[in-house]
Amino acid sequence: MISEILNKVEWDEVLKSVDAYDFYHTFDYHAISKREDEQAVFLVYRLDHVLIGLPLLIRSIEGANYFDATSVYGYAGPVIKNYSSSINFSEFQNCLERYFEEKKIISIFSRLNPYINNQEHIINGIGYIDGLGDIVNIDITKEIDLQRQLYSKSTKNRVNKARKLCHVKIGSSEKDIMTFIDIYYENMNRVNAKKEYYFSKEYFMNIVNSKDFQVDVSFAVLNENNEIISAAMMIKTNSEIIQYHLSGTKNDYLNLNPMGLLIDETRISGTKEGYKYFNLGGGLGSESDSLFNFKANFSKDFKKFQVWKYIVNKKVYDMLVEQNNCLSKDINFFPLYRYNLSENH
Repeated sequence: MISEILNKVEWDEVLKSVDAYDFYHTFDYHAISKREDEQAVFLVYRLDHVLIGLPLLIRSIEGANYFDATSVYGYAGPVIKNYSSSINFSEFQNCLERYFEEKKIISIFSRLNPYINNQEHIINGIGYIDGLGDIVNIDITKEIDLQRQLYSKSTKNRVNKARKLCHVKIGSSEKDIMTFIDIYYENMNRVNAKKEYYFSKEYFMNIVNSKDFQVDVSFAVLNENNEIISAAMMIKTNSEIIQYHLSGTKNDYLNLNPMGLLIDETRISGTKEGYKYFNLGGGLGSESDSLFNFKANFSKDFKKFQVWKYIVNKKVYDMLVEQNNCLSKDINFFPLYRYNLSENH
């Protein structure tokens, strides 16, 4: 049987019991990320000593008496307590399917987390898993000098140059966060980002103030005049994972590569603090673009970024696709009926 968890106390208790989780799974991050028309739920299945949890955002479908579910921005997917290769996940999957049918949930889209083991095994057999591309990890269990040896020659040189011109500070005040937001928005303007990436001031403040995870807002500061020229939000969870979450550099200082310095400083401090993974993410839209190449110059430890897509009710799904004039087979978008709607995942 699937139980719904909607409150922070129970949600936190489940996360404390599972084998591994990331900040993307937390109650706070879901509460911060969800839109007004979305409900954050943690679906939990228990059988003997095994527990499986799946966090989702459930949303209504415009013009229909149905719902669908998506994951938060980032890397989520299922978590588990007491994983074993001998577990038969079919009963969990049957319970999950019955829950979706009862709740009139037509489809599910969830980004998976490359740093949480066995997610594919838990959901294998319902829907399908789609590989979108690589993300870049710095293995910060290695010695600091060995990590740096894996940098490209040009990256070493650019980081050295930035280190001579700048120093790094960690900010936490409201003024610091406003500075971060200004730089982040300038960066989004430069790359013509979609509207959904222009997070609100409230979003940033809530992220920084959460007690569910540790947020380091790192700034690159010019030595000559103390001007902040670059900023990154690094989020740490469970002494395991550091996520390079959001960042930006002032247009006038892109040539100095201050972001490279912030990444370098984070992997050094993360190593000293005993973290295992430093996820730099991938390219825009999971493409092997210039952003991905910038990150890949720090490490060749690539991990697969995958998403889970599940159509619960094919008949209603197809009807919604037809109603919203999304019949083209060439559009790689899921769920397809949302392609022409103002909202999307």
